[in-house]
Amino acid sequence: MAAAEGSGAGGAAKPLFAGLSDVSISEDIPVEGEITVPVGSRSPDEDYSTLDEPVRDTIMRDLKAVGKKFVHVMYPKKSSALLRDWDLWGPLVLCVSLALMLQGGSADSKEDGGPQFAEVFVIIWFGAVVITLNSKLLGGTISFFQSLCVLGYCVLPLTVAMLVCRLVLLAGSGTVSFIVRLIVVMAMFAWSTLASTAFLADSQPPNRKALVIYPIFLFYFVISWMILTFTAQ
Repeated sequence: MAAAEGSGAGGAAKPLFAGLSDVSISEDIPVEGEITVPVGSRSPDEDYSTLDEPVRDTIMRDLKAVGKKFVHVMYPKKSSALLRDWDLWGPLVLCVSLALMLQGGSADSKEDGGPQFAEVFVIIWFGAVVITLNSKLLGGTISFFQSLCVLGYCVLPLTVAMLVCRLVLLAGSGTVSFIVRLIVVMAMFAWSTLASTAFLADSQPPNRKALVIYPIFLFYFVISWMILTFTAQ
């Protein structure tokens, strides 16, 4: 008893957590957990997603975007709006509208005009794809779908020409009617060609622009010829 007390009194008192000072954490062991305190809360715009918006707002936003692109085509100028925010809704609507208006009559067709819809649809999309591939092979800097968007939206003047020609044909199909339709189609053909080249020309190498413009010229010329030779049954 006395020896135990002597040894306890003679020895130095050890700290309660004496061994913890020698414990080290390896840097290879990942430290988990949130150790930062957020300075401020996230704004509502950062958490906003189009998946949460009403369907009506989505439709109205898309319609406004398509309408702005139509304005850019009707007033062609160098702008990146068609290239930056590309979509294929406008070209699809224009292609279907043009095919429907060409339905029901043709200069060299004795049928009811049914195949005209598929014919116009294939010519427009296949022609746009060929022109786009030609542009890419010549060193174009725009993407595949951007080129399709521009070529499709620039069909708008020719769609307007088709509507005017149908209205003129309601009044008759004589020489005066043909002259009026010829003037309208030629003007809209030039409009479509100039509008498309205004958007696509700068994306091509300077020494190859003619090789890109020529297929575009042929593309809109074929569509214009289909419109001009249309005769209602």
